[in-house]
Amino acid sequence: MPHQAPTLELDGPMARITLRRPQVANRLELLDLQTLHAHLQRVNERPEVRVLLLQAQGKHFCSGFNIDAVPGVDAGALFEALADAWERARPVTVAAIHGGVYGGATDLALACDFRLGTQACEMFVPAARLGLHFYRGGMARYVNRLGLSVAKRILLACETLDAAAMRDSGFLDHLLPDRAALDDAVASLCDRLCSHAPLALVGMKRHLNALANGDLDQAALAADIAAANASADLAEGVKAWQEKRAPKFVGR
Repeated sequence: MPHQAPTLELDGPMARITLRRPQVANRLELLDLQTLHAHLQRVNERPEVRVLLLQAQGKHFCSGFNIDAVPGVDAGALFEALADAWERARPVTVAAIHGGVYGGATDLALACDFRLGTQACEMFVPAARLGLHFYRGGMARYVNRLGLSVAKRILLACETLDAAAMRDSGFLDHLLPDRAALDDAVASLCDRLCSHAPLALVGMKRHLNALANGDLDQAALAADIAAANASADLAEGVKAWQEKRAPKFVGR
């Protein structure tokens, strides 16, 4: 099968990364992980990007890493590095999930700030059935975002969660009836996020994650708050609110 690398599209404040291996449920090969790291680095280097969307072609979102592809490779370490980097992404991240999301791909989705899905979604992590010990970063995200009980159901009992259970557990922030409704909801959310003030948006995303992980940098938080308070964007936001119009933020 020819390599179908994930693509990156940059469009002003919006970036889109698309998984493109629908024939195998968008299973990720080693080169895909490297490509995703490179795309993420490019996005992080562009201060105008406020939102990063992760989406996929075909019926399913992603079936995780092909653990048979490279003998001797520590798949857990590779996925941990990618998911940790994704969680630390400078822009706000959104995952558009349809169909199945399996294995390490569930953690990649959890590393996103928002997850939207359809009624056709399901998730399953077969690590315990395979004898594979899930990595620390992934276990931490499961516990932090979904709670210990749900983490044990998924990682120890290997339960398959349908779309309703994914929503009820907190894995999905929004559940839509079909792909068309998902596309509309994702576009609406991304547009709304892109319209917000960059200093406040990106700063709060970073510090909210730090608070959840118990590693808040008080000095960095104070500096970001001071920068936002002194920004032209805050003055513009207040003026636009008073004049009942949409603000025009520039990120300073």
